[in-house]
Amino acid sequence: MLNGQKRWLYIAVPIFFFWFFGQIDKVGISIIQTDPEFLHALGMTGDDKNAKIGLLSFVFTIAYGISNLFWGFIIDKLGARKTAIAGLFVWTLTMITSGLANSYEIFLISRIILGFGEGMMIPVSGKLISNWFNKRELGRAQASWLTGNYLGPAMGAVVLVLVISLLHWQAAFFMLAAFNLFINIPMFIFMTRNTPEEHPRISKEELAFIRQTDDEMKETAPSQNKKSFAQDYRFWIVWFGMLVCSFLFFGISIWLPTYLIEAKGFEKEGMSSITSLSWLFALGFVLACGFLADKTRRPSMMATILFSLTAVFLTVAVFIPNPILAGLCMGLAMGCQGGVFHLSNMLMVKYSTPETAGRAAGLIGFTNIMGGFSSYIMGWLRDLSGGDFSSSIAMLIFTAILGLAAYLFSIKRESAELRLSPIPVQKIQA
Repeated sequence: MLNGQKRWLYIAVPIFFFWFFGQIDKVGISIIQTDPEFLHALGMTGDDKNAKIGLLSFVFTIAYGISNLFWGFIIDKLGARKTAIAGLFVWTLTMITSGLANSYEIFLISRIILGFGEGMMIPVSGKLISNWFNKRELGRAQASWLTGNYLGPAMGAVVLVLVISLLHWQAAFFMLAAFNLFINIPMFIFMTRNTPEEHPRISKEELAFIRQTDDEMKETAPSQNKKSFAQDYRFWIVWFGMLVCSFLFFGISIWLPTYLIEAKGFEKEGMSSITSLSWLFALGFVLACGFLADKTRRPSMMATILFSLTAVFLTVAVFIPNPILAGLCMGLAMGCQGGVFHLSNMLMVKYSTPETAGRAAGLIGFTNIMGGFSSYIMGWLRDLSGGDFSSSIAMLIFTAILGLAAYLFSIKRESAELRLSPIPVQKIQA
């Protein structure tokens, strides 16, 4: 059973849960911040209430983005496994601290530390996937962990609303700490290794298959392997696209539950349903992009289309009067950016090597810093406009157009490479 496919068990499964619970930690604040008791307990009231709420995500993503650069170098030196375990312990402790916080300042500090601890998630995942999977299955390998990235919040939205309703907002943080302590940390300790060569249960046949693609890529594109990813302008297009994607994704996801309740009049049950569905939209786009990217080999073209759709869905959400359809359009816009996030990480691995994947992923992860600016600016604009979301959404539409424009510069090169490189026939493993 799983003969020749054990990399999917020992690496893909731990990374799936890594992101499943990690994303609930990260975006669960969007649900918790709709609880009036939480807002009053930490002093988030008054005319600057929305700016204070936005600041929570701002400081988190600043720490998250900056620490990606730090973790990227650490991973290349110490390995992804030890780095993941260290980061997991850090964010488990911050979940406990968040649940015990009795002031806005203490909670704010806990969010900063959480951002630092979770900053290693993208570099760890990029490094492990680069080491453990061949080039021709990158789309599926990335989709395996990005599934957890979106399925976690989809299920977590419902669970968090239930926990807060039945118990208390503090219980939500203690529950998240337990998930990491008893599931994520043991998985990385007992199941993962930095490379397949270090794992005692990986066969020689599977190892040969994993490494086979690397050798073929060196033969078919030697100049690309000699070139540093930092010298390839397409990497920087992907990097800029991720800046835009982070701005859009965090802006929508952090404020979506509040938008549904305060702007569209949903009750908590309806809010959690639309929010969960939005994360499932993102999951659907991730799975579709993973499949289509491997089949068409046109990820840049796909990213261009997704940015276009994002602008369209956001525009419809502004003008359509039906609250359910407006909420669904916001969710579809968020889903499109989930697809862009997946394509960006796949392109990051394509333009780097196993030796530089940690640093390349660190630079990509740094772009999450824009999510903090997005959440804070949206809160600030809401305070200026008396709680209205129109100006915030208009800002997001303009940002989506910037992402569309950036990827237009890489489409021609991608098309030329596709004509010069026929789709290889993958060997069947015994």
